[in-house]
Amino acid sequence: MRDSEKVLPVDGNGYYGRFGGAYIPEILHRNIEDLTEAYRTYVGTDEFNEGFGRLLRDYVGRPTPLYRADRLSEYYGTGVYLKREDLCHTGAHKINNAIGSVMLARHMGKTRIIAETGAGQHGVATATVCALMGLECVVYMGATDVGRQRPNVERMKMLGATVVPVMSGNRTLKDATNEAIRDWCCNPRDTFYVIGSTVGPHPYPEMVARFQSVISEEIKTQLAESEGRDYPDYVIACVGGGSNAAGAFYHFLRDERVGLIAAEAGGKGVETGETAATIHAGSEGIIHGARTLVMQTADGQIVEPYSISAGLDYPGIGPLHAYLATSGRSEVFAINDDEALRAAMRLTRTEGILPALESSHALAVLDRRRFGADDVVVINLSGRGDKDMETYLKYL
Repeated sequence: MRDSEKVLPVDGNGYYGRFGGAYIPEILHRNIEDLTEAYRTYVGTDEFNEGFGRLLRDYVGRPTPLYRADRLSEYYGTGVYLKREDLCHTGAHKINNAIGSVMLARHMGKTRIIAETGAGQHGVATATVCALMGLECVVYMGATDVGRQRPNVERMKMLGATVVPVMSGNRTLKDATNEAIRDWCCNPRDTFYVIGSTVGPHPYPEMVARFQSVISEEIKTQLAESEGRDYPDYVIACVGGGSNAAGAFYHFLRDERVGLIAAEAGGKGVETGETAATIHAGSEGIIHGARTLVMQTADGQIVEPYSISAGLDYPGIGPLHAYLATSGRSEVFAINDDEALRAAMRLTRTEGILPALESSHALAVLDRRRFGADDVVVINLSGRGDKDMETYLKYL
């Protein structure tokens, strides 16, 4: 695992350009300082790398395949590869970060783990690792998401986690994050907050990206074997908070040969106001401890996001992705609900792979942007669609 400061465009205070930092209440300053110190001294050591690598291999099932989707490639007239994070244990990329974070928590002597979740995959991953390592787990989840992601709620409970439905706001991911932060403020000594995406105060965006960087590290090795070069022409990933995209982009951030494409949740259309397309509809502000792009009113009140995808309806974006978009390093598409649904059906019918709704937003970029016949396009298939079957059945 490389030193992230040499790869990520981040300074010592956690800023990606003007985005990032740590805007936190006084009660959490000691926690953040302790976390930063532990992260700097433990993550990247031989002890951590050996344990992390062993669990990724033997427990998660890494490396995940890089699959050339021949029928999809023929349909779009370009070379499409799918990075199969949907084949990870628990069904998504979230397990990579959960293992690294809980290992760090145990190293710090923390005995209680809390997490927020939207679609439920981060909650399931965190509950899974807590069961593996014998730690108490509490997961905050918006009541709206509890209803539309019931299978994942039951999985978390079966794994021994306490699932707390959040009734405030529009009862989705933002509100679950709010409650998790309140819990952390009330229980700073024994509790470790496992954030599921590249959001929150420094060092979380850097740390989560680093734990997810195994995705792009494997892509490089796998492309060298299949294509004779260790880089694609384009990498496409969906962004809500942005952890799977950060992992897929990580080792290509400074490689200008590689185009980085992010797909955010357009909802019913950016112009309708019923959207979660923060990069398109947001402005600079502070949310959950970081300066970034935020969906907000002129006086700084959060605008409630909307998306058919429980994992993408967040009114902010990780500071790395805010920086990549505003600097022009990444190209960003706002994918509407219907476009994501069509893309999901196309992959299912052409390749026999049922994608998560989040991943379907990334797949839909193929309908919005033309690629060359000789291009190598890698799409990060961040999760599988089992959890979204009720939604698919309702709309399709």
